[in-house]
Amino acid sequence: MSLPEQMVKAMDEIQESVGFSGRSELVRAAIRLLLEDTHEKSAMKGRISAVIVVSHGKDDEEPVTRLKHRFEDIVKTHVHCKTSHEDCVEVFVLSGEGQQIASMTKEFQKERKIRSVKLLQT
Repeated sequence: MSLPEQMVKAMDEIQESVGFSGRSELVRAAIRLLLEDTHEKSAMKGRISAVIVVSHGKDDEEPVTRLKHRFEDIVKTHVHCKTSHEDCVEVFVLSGEGQQIASMTKEFQKERKIRSVKLLQT
């Protein structure tokens, strides 16, 4: 498995600060979290409300705009906040079918230019 040097460095920092015995243990924990996250999204059924928080660089807004328009039927409120000269945070308040909210979250997670995605079911 090949990883960018910046990611390996971040993994080593997490390994040391959290106390994992090695990278393999860290990777197993990360995979468990991903599996749990995937299971939670697949279990989202019926009409729900949720919040998605997305962070990205100031020059990387294209995927945010594209996905906002693609899922406009469930986006009730969208707030853009520039947190520094180079960084932005987007907050989406959503209401709709759980699987559609899960799909929007997954689409954000697949975007390379998006730094982080957090889904909070209300």
